[in-house]
Order: sequence, then structure tokens, then C-alpha cells
Amino acid sequence: MWQRRAFLKAAGAGFAAGLLPRQVEALERSDLVFASSVQTAAGSYGAVLLGERGDVIASIDLPDRGHDITISREAGRGVVFARQPGTFAVVFDPQGRAAPVTLTSVEGRHFYGHGVFSPDGRLLYATESDFEAARGVVGIYDATDGYRRIGEFPTFGTGPHEMLLMPDGVTFVVANGGIETHPDFGRTELNLETMDPSVVFIDRRDGRLIGQLRLDAGLHQLSIRHMAIDGRGRVWFGCQYKGAPADKPQLVGYATMDGEIRLIELPPGTLADLRNYVGSVAVSADGVTVAVSSPEGDLLVAIDAEGKRPVLAETLRNGCGLAADGMGFVATSGNGEMIGMAGADRAAQKFDFLFDNHILRVG
Repeated sequence: MWQRRAFLKAAGAGFAAGLLPRQVEALERSDLVFASSVQTAAGSYGAVLLGERGDVIASIDLPDRGHDITISREAGRGVVFARQPGTFAVVFDPQGRAAPVTLTSVEGRHFYGHGVFSPDGRLLYATESDFEAARGVVGIYDATDGYRRIGEFPTFGTGPHEMLLMPDGVTFVVANGGIETHPDFGRTELNLETMDPSVVFIDRRDGRLIGQLRLDAGLHQLSIRHMAIDGRGRVWFGCQYKGAPADKPQLVGYATMDGEIRLIELPPGTLADLRNYVGSVAVSADGVTVAVSSPEGDLLVAIDAEGKRPVLAETLRNGCGLAADGMGFVATSGNGEMIGMAGADRAAQKFDFLFDNHILRVG
């Protein structure tokens, strides 16, 4: 997370000067800063920067529904990606000195909702679909040249979703959901019988495949979507099951760069309440607790990463967004609520906008 002081340092001296008095006051009251895509009460879409107390510090408009956000201190920019399969990404200046810039996916490609900057902020990488070939790619954009698309490399799978940069600053981990879509068919999933999800590690410098991990073949309909990295460098992932509703496969697991991939055992009651759907994954600030959410089951679950067992389950109707918040997590919902969980000392709040699936610790 960016604490307020760090956020201001990264945003620059002009940031606060560009805010309205009420926004400056909100920022001064905040120790932490968060970002999320939202839908307004009027039905339009946008993205907001929120202070720790839930005050709106800044906002931008979006042409359609946004999904995840990535922000680079080094680039001095944030990017909101369209919900997959989407055709736009909006680059914005947290300092408010420059108007947002909308990127449009190139012909034959769709954005898939997530992306990250290089450590130096010079390149932006986005998960995309080469939908005619039913293969995932990582689009590469030059942040120093107007976010011009300068290349791509494969994700070695279909339907890539979240992508994270590993702590080494070199390796990407990408969740290939394994599901084929095509713009001619909207969000229809075209290959449920032949899905092939995987977790891949890729060298961001040349697109070289470092490793590709799959669950057992019998779990090929377990789409791997969202991830977070714990304090030991393990990549925790959450899945969405596309098989028979009566099936109850495990939904949460972890992968490592040395080749281990496994699902952990959640109790039957917890598993049933997740309803075969994990929508977001986050790791606590100290790296020892993993949180997962299910907006389908209105459930948030905190997991001890070492013991690999749940330590808390909490109900939040339509809850999905998760981010580390001091000692615990902040959770947001599609009904406009924000609560604290698993040690976060935070009063529940209700907003006049609806949160999308993710909330980002800014920084």
C-alpha cells in the first residue's frame, strides 16, 4: 500500500495543489490510499482513489465497465483495464495534471482485465486475447511513447486473466483461465469441454517460458483466474469451476517457481458456501494471511498461509474486492459497501457507487 506520505511523495508536490479543498482534507485524513473501478448510481462507469476512511480523493470517468487497476510510481500513471473481453484501457495521472488517455485494443486482440508496469515504469504489459487463434498474449506498451503498442509474447494458454510481477522483478506469473471467447459471441465460453487452465512463469525481458503448471487432468474445468503472492514467494490462486454445479472441487491453491502446484483443503461447508467461484485473492501486508472472496456466495475467507487452513469466514453480500489494510484486509462489494476483516479496525461504510471486482492498494 502507499501510505499517505509515500503516496504524496510518489504523486509529486503538485498533486495536493490540484485537488479541491474537500479532496485535500480527505487526503490529509487518510493514512492509506486505495483505487477501484466503480459504477455510479446513474449507471455510468468510473474509477476512484479512496482514502483510508473511504473519502473520495479523485475520480475519472470510463467509457464502459472497468475491472482491475495498476499504478506505477515510476511512470507516474495508473491504468484501468476494461472488463474482459474489453477493447479499452484508460491511462490516468494520479496528480490530475494530465487528462486521461484511452487506449484501444489493436485489431484481433481484446484486453482481459489486468496488467502491470515494468519496475522502471517504462513499459506496460496487458493480458490480451488473440481471439481468432484462441490464444493468450501479453501486449507490450511503451509508456515513454504515448503507450504505443510495441509487441507481444504468448501466455502459452487460452483466456489469460490476472498477471503479476514476481518479487525478482523479472518474472511474470500469468493465470491462463483456459476459456476461449470470441467477440462474435460476447462473453459466451466456447470450449468448456476442452478447457486447459494453467499457471505460467514467463521472463518479461524476452517472453521466454520458464515454467507451466497444471492441476490434475480431471480438474481441467477449474479455471484459474486471480492470484496474489505471499511472503515466501508462493503464488496463491483462486478458481472458478465450469463443470457440473453439483461438483464441489477445491478452489484455492498455490504454485511455486520450482514447480509445485496444489490445491488446499477447505472444509466442505466453506467450500459449499463459495459456490464454485472465487472472484479475488489478496495477501496481508505481513505476507502470512491469504484472503479470497466469492460474490456468488457472499463469502470472504481468510486463510493461514503456513497452516493452509481457513481462520475466518465472513459474510458480505456481493463482496469481491480485497486488499491488505494494516493488520487485515479491506473488502468491497458490488452493493457499494466497504468493510474490514481479519484484523482490520474499520467501520463498515456504504457508498453511492458500486465497486467492481477488485480494489487496489495504491503502490
